[in-house]
Amino acid sequence: MPWNNNGPGDGSDGPSPWGTPGGGNEKRPGGRPQGPWGGGPRGPSPRDLEELIARIQAFLRGLLPPGIGGPRGPRGPGGAFGGWRALGLLVLVLIVLWGATGYYRVQPDELGVVTRFGAYNRRAGPGLNWHFPWPVESVLVPAVTRINRIDIGYRAAPQDGRQPGDPDVPAREVPQESLMLTGDENIIDINFSVFWHIKDAGQFLFGTRNPESTVKSAAESVMREVIGSTPIQPALTDARARIEESVKTGVQAVMDNYGSGVEITQVQLQKVDPPAAVIDSFRDVQRANTDAETMRNQAEGYRNDIVPRARGDAAAVVAEADGARQASVAASTGQTQRFLSVLKAYNAAKDVTMQRIYLETMQEILTKTPTIILDDSLRGILPLLPVGESARPPTAAPPPAAINPPAPSRGAPR
Repeated sequence: MPWNNNGPGDGSDGPSPWGTPGGGNEKRPGGRPQGPWGGGPRGPSPRDLEELIARIQAFLRGLLPPGIGGPRGPRGPGGAFGGWRALGLLVLVLIVLWGATGYYRVQPDELGVVTRFGAYNRRAGPGLNWHFPWPVESVLVPAVTRINRIDIGYRAAPQDGRQPGDPDVPAREVPQESLMLTGDENIIDINFSVFWHIKDAGQFLFGTRNPESTVKSAAESVMREVIGSTPIQPALTDARARIEESVKTGVQAVMDNYGSGVEITQVQLQKVDPPAAVIDSFRDVQRANTDAETMRNQAEGYRNDIVPRARGDAAAVVAEADGARQASVAASTGQTQRFLSVLKAYNAAKDVTMQRIYLETMQEILTKTPTIILDDSLRGILPLLPVGESARPPTAAPPPAAINPPAPSRGAPR
């Protein structure tokens, strides 16, 4: 054994580096036990300490390989076992280094996923962690808080530190992805972006082979389905928010069905236009539709103006006729009541009633007939005296300006 370091190759059990020969506590001739340090009960002597130090030095030299302070020959300290000692030390160092490779660090925005022989084993939070080194265990550290972006229908390459999607980054069109058929069988050119992040790191790493490609394919498929049920006019104008929400919900349902561990945060439409080859004709059609809508609105406004006015005039005529009818009925009713009252008075007193009727009739006749008095006794002049309206001299006709008096000022009573 390596502890046997008694002499050069005698093969006997020599003294141990920690005590007397044989490695145990022996008794001295006097019967008192000897301690492990070679001294008596009172402790080791200086000579015993020097011998112990020498033995320790010899033992350490025996652990080193030949040429680096170790034994120089097969019969040096430690004999043939010196090479085995060096090999064991080398294996120990390699084991320590192998174990040190198991340390890894997880950033605050990451999550460690440890696999054992390729199978999912556990998760590790941010900070310094350790796992059994390769090939027993390995670790993957996906970024779980970062928002990822996928562009569909176009590609934008970063330039001078600018990111895809910035207004000043030129985009490259991909017609194979952007051209879609609408619900009314028109072609539309759509560019959109999908934003997503990792919801479950385990499912993200082991649920699908290529999660990013799966998100892209699912988003393009759902967008074609939504556009295929939407006419082109709403898709170009007021249906953008509805399309974005429908695509987001549909893609999330597909990814959950796949168990991909991905959460869709937003779907953003970048461009919704007709195809470039027919955009001029499409704009002409849009302008014609706009003009037609303008004329339709003008006609509707004229109808809304003239119809109520005509209805008001008709209502006025009807109201006037109804008023005349009611007036005639009321007048006839009054005359009938007057005649009945006169008849009642006549039946009560015929002479008085006849006299009264005569006087009223004459009064009515004389008030409407001009009166002329003739005097037969007059000679030399015209015996005519007009009384009433016929006696008044004719008045001059008013000037033309006075025929139509000026309209009263605002606020003056008519």
